[in-house]
Amino acid sequence: MRIAVLGTSLLAAGAALVATGVLPLAAAADVGDRVWPILLFVVAITVVAELAAEAGLFASLAARLALASGGRTVVLWLLVVVMAVVSTAFLSLDTTAVLLTPVVVLLARHAGLSPLPFALTTVWLANTGSLVLPVSNLTNLLARRVLGPDPLRFVTLLAPAAVVAVLVPCVIIAIVFRAPLRGRFAPSQPADPRDRVLFLVSGVVVIVLLPLLVSGIPPWMPACGAAVVLVAVTALRNRRALRLALVPWQLVLFASGLFLVVEAVHALGSGPVLAAIAGTGDGPLDLLRVAGTGLVGANAVDNLPAYLALEPAAGSPARIAALLVGVNAGPLITPWASLATLLWHGRLRALDVDLPWGRYLLLGLVAAPVTVALATLALALTAG
Repeated sequence: MRIAVLGTSLLAAGAALVATGVLPLAAAADVGDRVWPILLFVVAITVVAELAAEAGLFASLAARLALASGGRTVVLWLLVVVMAVVSTAFLSLDTTAVLLTPVVVLLARHAGLSPLPFALTTVWLANTGSLVLPVSNLTNLLARRVLGPDPLRFVTLLAPAAVVAVLVPCVIIAIVFRAPLRGRFAPSQPADPRDRVLFLVSGVVVIVLLPLLVSGIPPWMPACGAAVVLVAVTALRNRRALRLALVPWQLVLFASGLFLVVEAVHALGSGPVLAAIAGTGDGPLDLLRVAGTGLVGANAVDNLPAYLALEPAAGSPARIAALLVGVNAGPLITPWASLATLLWHGRLRALDVDLPWGRYLLLGLVAAPVTVALATLALALTAG
């Protein structure tokens, strides 16, 4: 509810800025033209993920991973790592934070394991794993204006940084939680889905959707098609699952308000100041400076406004990529650094999992700078 209040306040502030002329109407219209496909994609992919989860797709996959682990805790954790990266890459970081977190926590508890390494893995990889594909994060979709719509170009540019950004947090978790990740457990057989038809249709829709998201088609198109199919089938098989809460209206309000407010800040002349902070050039130190500025900005205010504010100061594809490293892989310190982190913590509280913000902050102070620095160096070595 706090996110909804904040989103409503931001949208009201944005409307006031337009009404008073601080943000020219033409500039506001340009913002709307740029972001409507992004927000439509977010809505559609969230509906797909929520309905697939309701059909039991994620829970069934997690249970099968437990069987595939052979009862070895560290193998199960590594399989969860893969699942979190794939979920984040194709279905976005919010899906991993909101839908995958309860699945892996309940899986760990059912196996008699500590849920903490699994819970931390989902939220860290929800953020750092969002460098993999253009559809993994709102910031990536915004960067298409500079990097272009071709997913292959995005992947080619950011693949080395994405690999490092996934590996470094995993190494840190493996070291910090080495004791809980040792040993074995007794896996159980996956439960049968409540509605086999809905389960199979959800699986087919997701399997067909994933390659379409990286085919070069505007992502909102296949996502909307998949959402329509799942809504129609769910209406026939389980009408009670269709509810207004499926639509991420809190995120839409939050993002819409941010877009307008940040654009107004640019209109007021913030560009030269931010450009002086972010620096210029495409050398390794220059890219580290951009990424570091993105890291600090994301943890100070949130990764989305940090990206929007710094995008004009980035300019070149390599600098935009470095900025993405900072604002995607950097939000591991403060609770508000990304909306996904706040949503993740809400799920943990609902599941009675205790991971105090103080401990989260301390772990993030280690993980975030190291991850961003090494990922940016990997980007510099390949982008040059």
